[in-house]
Amino acid sequence: MPEQRLGNRLKVARAERQLSQEQLATLAGVTRQTISSIETGQYCPSALLAFQLAERLGKRVDELFFLQGDQS
Repeated sequence: MPEQRLGNRLKVARAERQLSQEQLATLAGVTRQTISSIETGQYCPSALLAFQLAERLGKRVDELFFLQGDQS
């Protein structure tokens, strides 16, 4: 089974909205460190948090998060 990870476009979507990590964290009810860890791929958000982030950024979840890895 190929290894897959959850990729994200959170940083780009956040920049489009001109939000800092701190501002997005406040909107989503998490810490700035959580946002940073998600953006760098160190932390995989829960489904609930993924939907909350998408809502705050005016995106669909599948616009922010995607599977990445070996697809062979």
